[in-house]
Amino acid sequence: MTAIRKTGIYLGRQVIALLEDVGAMTHLLGQIFKFTPQILRSRRLFTEQMLEIGNRSLPLVFIVSIFSGAVTAVQASYQFQAWVPLVLLGSTVFRSVVIELGPVLTALVVGGRVSASIAAEIGTMKVTEQVDALETLSIHPVRYLVLPRFWAGVIMLPVITVIADLLAIVGAWAVALATVPNMTSHLYFTGIRLQFYPHDFFSGLLKAVFFGAIITLTGSVFGLRAEGGAEGVGQATMKAVVASCLLILVLDYFLATVLFQVIFE
Repeated sequence: MTAIRKTGIYLGRQVIALLEDVGAMTHLLGQIFKFTPQILRSRRLFTEQMLEIGNRSLPLVFIVSIFSGAVTAVQASYQFQAWVPLVLLGSTVFRSVVIELGPVLTALVVGGRVSASIAAEIGTMKVTEQVDALETLSIHPVRYLVLPRFWAGVIMLPVITVIADLLAIVGAWAVALATVPNMTSHLYFTGIRLQFYPHDFFSGLLKAVFFGAIITLTGSVFGLRAEGGAEGVGQATMKAVVASCLLILVLDYFLATVLFQVIFE
């Protein structure tokens, strides 16, 4: 009974902590929308965050996108052999990349980097009382620290996703030409044209918008709640990365259900 009781207490505490995190994220999101009309007051910080989230994530996105496209081509050609016409290889790669692999893998890779960076930066400011100093100067921390990062993530992640999609498609094309017998560039790109639907592309971009919001929101929430010195900042960073990755995958399921079983059914 003691073990069962301890397990129940532990699970109860985890549920309460989860509800606290959800409440903190919801409250912070409401404050972000409240201060959004004042975004131009932080335009310099906004531009800096767009460069930080977008431009400085490109090397990592480049490597991940090229090899994810290459793996997709290899797997698809293996499953297609002797059963499916090669012309469908391009369409399979294209739809897999723009609907799922491009937005999700890009969000996970960028999310690990950006959410950790935001949580560490804001968390350090929190434990060193720099956030309190902003409040004494009548500068709201959400407007100054969170607002530019949030909207920079919302804007830049779709941009990065488009680049990732193109790189993955090019990577798959190169691998298909090199490894798949009888594959030609004409067959590959003909397959893409045959199965090109605009709503697939825009669905991936819509996912990226939500993922950008999740990444910056989780980093900001756990950064602002950091306490306890360097150890607290480390824990906040870890929680931000884990939470952003989990929320991306959960949100991906719900967005896919809404987009492909309700809107574009």
